[in-house]
Amino acid sequence: MSDRTWSIGELAEEFDTTLRTIRFYEDRGLLAPERQGTTRIFHDRDRVRLQLILRGKRLGFTLDEIAHVINMYDETPGERGQLAFLVADIGKRREALLEKRRDLDDLEKRCRDDLERLSDSP
Repeated sequence: MSDRTWSIGELAEEFDTTLRTIRFYEDRGLLAPERQGTTRIFHDRDRVRLQLILRGKRLGFTLDEIAHVINMYDETPGERGQLAFLVADIGKRREALLEKRRDLDDLEKRCRDDLERLSDSP
């Protein structure tokens, strides 16, 4: 890991999010920047955690689920347990997405069939 640090503004800009969002994640205990007075100093660990949080949100994880996964890294069984959990969870989420895809495909086909039938009607 590097010794580089980031301000809250730099992280917000890099990840295209708001200062309020980052402060919210800090309030929830997902981020723990160093403090120098009222200034937050984010280290590489915080930057990586923010990246994981935002990716988790995009993938549909709740903040509690994200916290669970992130905190697994520092607990027994550590990274191995974290990765095994994620692989299993990804499989479940993938199947749910595939089911949604099948439902969407079926709905689209029905709509197209109905449109075709209606356009053939007088």
